[in-house]
Amino acid sequence: MPESNQLVDLVQLKIDEFLAEKQSELNSIAPELTAMTDVGGSLLSGGKRFRALFCYWGWQAVAGLPSSTGPLDSEVKSEELPGVLLSASALELFHAAALVHDDIMDRSDTRRGSPSAHRRFEQMHRDGAWTGNAETYGQSAALLLGDLLLGWSDELLGRGLAMLPRPAALAARREFMTMRTEVMAGQYLDIHDESAWASYPESEALDRAQRVLIYKSAKYSVEAPLAVGASLGAGTEEQIAALRAFGLPLGVAFQLRDDVLGIFGDPERTGKPAGDDLREGKRTAIIAIARQKLSTSANAILDELLGDPDLSTEQVNMIRSTLKDSGAVEQIERVISRNLERACEAIENAPLAPTAKARLLELAQAATTRTA
Repeated sequence: MPESNQLVDLVQLKIDEFLAEKQSELNSIAPELTAMTDVGGSLLSGGKRFRALFCYWGWQAVAGLPSSTGPLDSEVKSEELPGVLLSASALELFHAAALVHDDIMDRSDTRRGSPSAHRRFEQMHRDGAWTGNAETYGQSAALLLGDLLLGWSDELLGRGLAMLPRPAALAARREFMTMRTEVMAGQYLDIHDESAWASYPESEALDRAQRVLIYKSAKYSVEAPLAVGASLGAGTEEQIAALRAFGLPLGVAFQLRDDVLGIFGDPERTGKPAGDDLREGKRTAIIAIARQKLSTSANAILDELLGDPDLSTEQVNMIRSTLKDSGAVEQIERVISRNLERACEAIENAPLAPTAKARLLELAQAATTRTA
């Protein structure tokens, strides 16, 4: 899909230009602050850019030119494109901020095959033989980096919106602010349910897992970027509703695939240790479904092991086998397929630009069949 590759390159260029500006700004304060843009820039280098792509195609879905010869070849002359690209790039900065904070909360050692932000800062402390606790320093520095990236995402969004018609810009900002609130709510519910799950009836476990999935990831991974993009293009209520009907089930499928990879993914592809979600104690839909199917004694063993950061490879493999044998993984795969179908059906006859619709369907397949 060369068009998406070109878009990814353009988004990366916008991000790199913005970070270079911020690096200069921070260096004028103190040279030690280079660490912030070094670590942030590393995190923002590469990636699939799903959120930026969904934003762009949400815009094109309602404002795209009637051309099928290639989006950037025919549409790059659009005077709105620079503002859209900056707005789409802002979603990637927001995503990076969420990852930094998420890795702190999950105590994750790696991100995309490299040390997570707090571990990088921690190593700087050790390499410098500085005083105090290296782990505390790493977490504190990463917390500040996440805050900085969050603020920068809003700044970059503001620059993009300033290039666009005011009504569309206001609508897009409302969508962005709603997304931000929902993600923070979902993050809190995630850490809450990891700790307080035993305080609630077993019958609520799956619903609670799904609620976390929707607000922590599904909405901001697909639905919100689409809504932001469509708002940038002054989409009608009918068009935005169709994109939401596409985005939410696709976001659910996207996150469920992430949950499967978090347990069964190949570390060489995911960049995370095998079974990392098991060590972090993630109460995902897979776990909730398995607990409905397992015996009391099997659940007791699962609950004892889940969340142990020192799980051995043998214990991880045992939990994997238990989850597979319970039928939970097979059920999740069916749910992924069903949500993908719902998403595709939602835009089949929607009043959206044909080229953009085709690209969205391609993105839907890529997001749900990925291996990393």
